[in-house]
Amino acid sequence: MTTSPTASGGVGDVLGMFRTQSSLTRADVMEQTGLSRSTVNQRLDALLAAGLVVPSGEGTPTGGRPASRFTFNRSRGVLLVADIGATGMRTALCDLRGTVCHESERTIDVADGPQSVLTAAQEMFAALLRTAGRTPAEVYGVGIDVPGPVDFGTGQVVSPPIMSGWDRYDIPGWFAAHYDCPVLVDKDVNAMAFGEQRTVHPDVPHLLMVKAGTGVGAGLILDGHVHRGADGAAGDIGHIPVHVADADDEPVCRCGNTGCVEAYAGGWALVRDLRAAGLDVTTVDDAVTLIRTGNVTAVRLARRAGRILGGAIADSVSLFNPRVVVVTGQLVRIEEQLFAGIREMVYKRSLPLATRNLQIVPTRLEARAGLVGLALLLADGIFAPARVEQLMLAG
Repeated sequence: MTTSPTASGGVGDVLGMFRTQSSLTRADVMEQTGLSRSTVNQRLDALLAAGLVVPSGEGTPTGGRPASRFTFNRSRGVLLVADIGATGMRTALCDLRGTVCHESERTIDVADGPQSVLTAAQEMFAALLRTAGRTPAEVYGVGIDVPGPVDFGTGQVVSPPIMSGWDRYDIPGWFAAHYDCPVLVDKDVNAMAFGEQRTVHPDVPHLLMVKAGTGVGAGLILDGHVHRGADGAAGDIGHIPVHVADADDEPVCRCGNTGCVEAYAGGWALVRDLRAAGLDVTTVDDAVTLIRTGNVTAVRLARRAGRILGGAIADSVSLFNPRVVVVTGQLVRIEEQLFAGIREMVYKRSLPLATRNLQIVPTRLEARAGLVGLALLLADGIFAPARVEQLMLAG
């Protein structure tokens, strides 16, 4: 990867080059930035002294002595991330590039409240640090995602439908008692979308991630960046109201309204409707298993859920014109029924200009998407050019 030459590359911009490329020589940095030799030497010497860049061997000879190469010191510290779902939590320890090194998983109930869930997360973090032979002092950042709306500026969850006791809870403040570092909190689907785009679809700047699990939500990547909206509420397609012709009454949603997409197409809604039909299901996984066995009632409800979800996705495609729609969550396991309904509605309702190059695909990262996305978001924030100099001074 190369960049357009610029004479304004500060030490943070130079570090950014090393973060996105395997290794560089001083001459490479001069060529890609347009900076003078003395300025490049100054920037690189500062990064070497801070331990953020380290030697990586010799470069290719060009007639004289081989040029020394340098690389980003991804092992200088670690990142801790936790992907918190409605019924389970995955945690990981990552290097400073955002690569997952160690991970663990635990069953939880997010409705037990922040104290219980965050205590479990901290226990898992401590175990990961022990496994990696690292200490809390080496943690550069903590990333948390949750299945609810997040005010990204404060890291607080705002009026979450399924997260009892979490409203306005100070998640960053809770972790401040354990780690002296930045704490990032985001909506789970935002992290998933970012992870999928950066690692699976890096050449696609406009992507829509739809989570169809216990609930329904979406994350938007616009111009390669997470689009959270003015207050962090972007992507809440699960609570778009819909009219379903064959429904006797509009079902009550977990948000308190009636007739939401999630109230028909969410995993919990499928469980509700299957139980009402006299079928023995308790969890979303039970519903998925029943659908996959070909039960007529279960398949009919799954296809209806796909069409309803597809209508909401069609509206999003018309509004944001993504190149790729990625579907994740437990219901991806019923791909045949779910994707048939989604594609039917998207190609029926969205204009040809918005769909002629559109791909609708299942997740490739699967359950790790949230962890990967959190780590990458966290690394980008910590090593943003404006923060690098402050980080170096702290040291």
